[in-house]
Amino acid sequence: MNLAGFEIDDAIVMPVKHDYGIGIVGCGGIVNYAHLPAYRKHGLNVLACFDQDPEAAAKTAREHAIPRAVASLDELLADPAVEIVDIAVTPWAQAEIAERVIAAGKHLLCQKPLGMEYATAKRLVDRAREAGVVLAVNQQMRWDAGIRVSKQLLRQGALGDVADARIEVSIRTPWHMWPWIAQSERLEVMYHSIHYLDSIRYLFGDPVAVTARHAKWPGQPEVGETRTMTILDYPGDLRVSVDVNHHNWSEDAYARFRWLGTEGIVEGTLGLLYDYPTGRVDTLRYQPNRQPLEWHEARLSTWWIPDAFAGPMASLMEAIQTGKPPVTAGAENIGTIAAVLAAYRSAAEGRTVRLEEITG
Repeated sequence: MNLAGFEIDDAIVMPVKHDYGIGIVGCGGIVNYAHLPAYRKHGLNVLACFDQDPEAAAKTAREHAIPRAVASLDELLADPAVEIVDIAVTPWAQAEIAERVIAAGKHLLCQKPLGMEYATAKRLVDRAREAGVVLAVNQQMRWDAGIRVSKQLLRQGALGDVADARIEVSIRTPWHMWPWIAQSERLEVMYHSIHYLDSIRYLFGDPVAVTARHAKWPGQPEVGETRTMTILDYPGDLRVSVDVNHHNWSEDAYARFRWLGTEGIVEGTLGLLYDYPTGRVDTLRYQPNRQPLEWHEARLSTWWIPDAFAGPMASLMEAIQTGKPPVTAGAENIGTIAAVLAAYRSAAEGRTVRLEEITG
């Protein structure tokens, strides 16, 4: 579609070949209400699922018409028809499973964070490269409609030189949906704002330094930080801020983004966060820096859940076919891990942290 003379499209397109056999490891909530509905919508070929709780695996297989619920990870990895493994487990369990998947010669989609520590993430990336398998990370916000269209506008020069970029979120998050996250000492940035930091890197590249401040809400039941402010420094004039509060009890909740450049401005909303996990379609509007100043509304149609969850898998499949890295390649994603860890070090030490302090 056309937006003020620029071509945009929020549709998620599958590669020519997209019938690779997929095995699922982990049959929790996110797999059932996001991964599998997205894969079914796009006709992907899920062959088997495994969970440490056999009843959870059986229930997932039954409800999503998956041919087999296998009894062990070894059984899933021994199946030659399973070419891609989608790992959806807790972060501390992911690395060991990923290493076994890599050793079995399967391509893999890992969840974010790829590693709780930079060394862990880099080790997985190195081992996948040595084994000749494709490792992608499920940073699906890059396929969320507002971010996807923003990227298209940036590529076409619709904003000129961007100098000010902001993500502002003030919502009430149902952390009880993930009890293990609610009990994590590192909470908001590691499991939520990691999406924003990754999307910012996707749009604007890597920052050189991070300044962060973390706080809790009075009397909150969660263990870790639930309110954060993150400033990302870039070479030149660009400055980026991410301001998040998960304890907004009022009716004035919002989740919005804004990119201001020399030639135009984009602003919009992240629809999913207004009523998670039901959500709504994103909004996005664009105003070029020319008289008369007027807004142009984009007609977006895809949703973060489940639509965007098809994006990382589609990109992984395309990478298998072309030999080019996927959009959320593990080797690229370690930059997001570095930004997350820099934010935690900055908040803990009360200073600006350069990314090279994390990456070495």
